[in-house]
Amino acid sequence: MARLRPKVTTHTIQEKKQQRASITCMTAYDYATSRLVDEAGIDMILVGDSLAQVVLGYENTLPVTMEEMLHHTRAVRRAVKSAMVIADMPFGAYHNDLQEGVRNAVRFVKESGAEAVKLEGGQKRVELVKRVLDAEVPVMGHIGLTPQSLHKMGGYRVQGKDLSGIEQLMKDATALDRAGVFCMVLEGLPREVAAMITEEVSVPTIGIGAGPECSGQVLVFHDILNLTFAPAAKFVRRYADAAALIRDALQQFKTDVEAGSYPSDEESYHLPKETREAFEAIRMRKQMKAYSR
Repeated sequence: MARLRPKVTTHTIQEKKQQRASITCMTAYDYATSRLVDEAGIDMILVGDSLAQVVLGYENTLPVTMEEMLHHTRAVRRAVKSAMVIADMPFGAYHNDLQEGVRNAVRFVKESGAEAVKLEGGQKRVELVKRVLDAEVPVMGHIGLTPQSLHKMGGYRVQGKDLSGIEQLMKDATALDRAGVFCMVLEGLPREVAAMITEEVSVPTIGIGAGPECSGQVLVFHDILNLTFAPAAKFVRRYADAAALIRDALQQFKTDVEAGSYPSDEESYHLPKETREAFEAIRMRKQMKAYSR
């Protein structure tokens, strides 16, 4: 368990880039996992819209709602003492008009305790980023493979593989940087392109499938523990097989219950001596009455 550490803020994250210190970020969606992530010393916890897939069982991120995201962000925030908590703005929460986007960003801070929000998109989100910042809510950007654009992109495809794509990514990154994001996620990019963006922008870059030159890295909690049921992306590293441990524990519980070995006497509560003596006397009288019938 990590020692009690100072609260991580937007300034902490930006200073890390200046110091060339790597930034760590992990998704989490509930109290228990968030507490573990925080105790491990991770810098930022992203309550990602990947909640839709890894917790709620949807095929992609698009169906998850504001209310679901608020609910889970509240649970995360109750667990965390040091890490910075960032809430993912779900699909539809900021796509219709600027006012709605600002209102929903404020809801995350006011109703769930989030300390920043994440938005997908580059140049087209600049005005929204500025408006959200005017409402005193820090913003994390997100460019490259943006899962909320799944259908427009024709699937989960690596972005920036040709010169025109690279040029657009550079424009998106610099636009977000100038708009005032405190950091930005680079997802699904060639390593070389992510490295160039990281050098070009003033804010930290957080990679996911974007190579090691980014200022930091983010992965999905369930992915690194093998708690997902879909094939893992190329960039996912499994750090433990929690699924196997959980299955073994559940199977052992089933076996013990069926064999009568759980619960044992040591795992059971007992009456105090004085109550037990009176209880036994009552039970004996009932048994004697039953025999006399």
